[in-house]
Amino acid sequence: MNDRIRHALIVSIPPLVTLLAMIVLWHLAVIVFQMPPYLVPTPKRVGVVLLQEAGPLARATWLSGRAALCGFAISLGLGTSVAIVFSQSALVRRSLYPYAIFLQTVPIVAIAPLIINWLGPGFWGVVVVSTIISLFPIVASTTAGLTTVPSGLVDLFRLHRANRIQRLFKLQLPHAVPALINGARASSGLAVVGSIVGEFFAGYSVDEPGLGMIITHSSSLLKTDLLFAAMILSALLGVMIFGTVSLLTMLTLRRWYGGVADPNA
Repeated sequence: MNDRIRHALIVSIPPLVTLLAMIVLWHLAVIVFQMPPYLVPTPKRVGVVLLQEAGPLARATWLSGRAALCGFAISLGLGTSVAIVFSQSALVRRSLYPYAIFLQTVPIVAIAPLIINWLGPGFWGVVVVSTIISLFPIVASTTAGLTTVPSGLVDLFRLHRANRIQRLFKLQLPHAVPALINGARASSGLAVVGSIVGEFFAGYSVDEPGLGMIITHSSSLLKTDLLFAAMILSALLGVMIFGTVSLLTMLTLRRWYGGVADPNA
């Protein structure tokens, strides 16, 4: 058997078996405990809803995914830029870094109404919420990567009279790439969370709802089967974005780890 096929089977079979076991336990729990459908639907009922509402759910997934990708892209660019500024001035870092932490710790439900008032409901309000939630991991990881360059390498660059720009682009940024990508991996999942949560407040139109709006409306109407379907698609959306970022990580970090994407993975 080809080594790649064997490796793919080793990686994929355990989670697939676990998923199958969870579905069986879910089905048995509903039957044994006689749970009413408005509390916990059977896996079969959720599958039927996924097929019956495939079109609307697909459009909702695309809408939520687009907002998550936009939020992730903005947080990646903004977070990297902020980290570069922090790395160039200890005074600026000490002055502003606590506010980056503050932005991460403030509950999004407290500032979401302000975002709606400023931007109005709709796509860009959701993108801003997604950006806020996914920004901090990139700022924290990239700042750490930029500011933890080995002192011997810093002294070597100073010995050759490298200026600040040369040290940044030829030493600090290459050193920070693994940290940046690890931050991006964490941020990619949070961007989906931010997109779903943002839709709880900013929303879209009733005719073209995202997954967050479907979750909210189906919960209020006790359509638990549709609620479960939207939750499953939200999880799959997060896995897809995280998997894409992880694949890019593997391809990018070969240079740093000699062909191994991440020694800690």
